[in-house]
Amino acid sequence: MPEPYSSEPGPEPGDTKKPKESFVNRLLSLVRREPEDRDGILTILEAARSRDLIDANAYTMLKGALAVSDLTATDIMVPRARMDMLDVNESVAVLLPKIVAMAHSRFPVFEESRDNIIGTFMTKDLLRHMLNPSLNLRDLVRPAVFIPETKRVNVLLQEFRSHRNHIAIVIDEHGGITGLVTLEDVLEQIVGAIEDEFDDSEQTIFPDGHNTWRLLATTELDALSQVLGEEMPPGDYDTVGGWMAHELGRIPRRGDRHSLNNLQFDVLRADTRRALWIRVRRLPPLTPNLAQNEQ
Repeated sequence: MPEPYSSEPGPEPGDTKKPKESFVNRLLSLVRREPEDRDGILTILEAARSRDLIDANAYTMLKGALAVSDLTATDIMVPRARMDMLDVNESVAVLLPKIVAMAHSRFPVFEESRDNIIGTFMTKDLLRHMLNPSLNLRDLVRPAVFIPETKRVNVLLQEFRSHRNHIAIVIDEHGGITGLVTLEDVLEQIVGAIEDEFDDSEQTIFPDGHNTWRLLATTELDALSQVLGEEMPPGDYDTVGGWMAHELGRIPRRGDRHSLNNLQFDVLRADTRRALWIRVRRLPPLTPNLAQNEQ
């Protein structure tokens, strides 16, 4: 019986080299039977990584893709206390410096109370305001998407894709606001940190307004000390992210805040292993009366 047709090219006449196995065949050769559970899949991935069948990036993404089904919105959300919001009753002119300083592309918008979110604002809509200054913030607000705390991250990713939405407000069983999640937060659980326009192979500290800096968590403490003109505390760490982890006693999470003298450190972005981006603000010194009241 003739061999079935195959699109794979056969060996050249006289070629004694063994045809190169496909990635799938090499991967399947690691086990004698199909994996019965997720641990079995992870075992295959670890074996494939140890034999250099997949590189470190592919290994991380595959593990991340498996992990997202175990995560809920609560696991990756920005907590309510750390959410940057806009008041719908403030004018665009008043809000503009805040929008620039906070450097987000989307903001929840509230009315009267931070518990009453009426929609979201996209900074690109500032162009509409420039063309028509009579438009106020309420005119530019888009509908908000609300999700429960228990929403699975893999389901949320599918909803983000199907509805072309990039931000969701997380609510508890009583309808109270507990945080927010963005599409970027979800993707970073799979692919790792998503770099932005501030990224540079050498520069790690970027001015971000008056007495405010945005910096990579890998910034050396000595480099930050030179910029701030203030010594960072010595210890068994070399980077700002390492110092933050030491001060917090755990891996920093997005929304974490820590103060040192009149410096305020906010974690802007983090993954499950480390902090990624940190904002530093130099706060105005306390007046003598306020300082006395603090004691």
